[in-house]
Amino acid sequence: MPKAIWNDTILADSDNCLIVEGNYYFPPESINREYFEASNTHTTCSWKGQASYFTINVEGKKNNDAAWYYPDPKEKAANIKNYVAFWRGVKVD
Repeated sequence: MPKAIWNDTILADSDNCLIVEGNYYFPPESINREYFEASNTHTTCSWKGQASYFTINVEGKKNNDAAWYYPDPKEKAANIKNYVAFWRGVKVD
């Protein structure tokens, strides 16, 4: 089962991840929401649409914009709507 881990803490785990462009996207119900804080950061992908970000906060240690998701993806990426992917040192095993 893929797990997203940062600061020795499991942020998400699921057997239902989707892999897009080499990134694991975790279903929204599989993330441990207590570690996620909404961010004002947004980026745009030409085929997926506008991404929104989360800052990860584990025991007061923050990893800014370390997770992203597409709340309203373009049609070609509809299957990853609200699924969460990670970077910036978050390890996915």
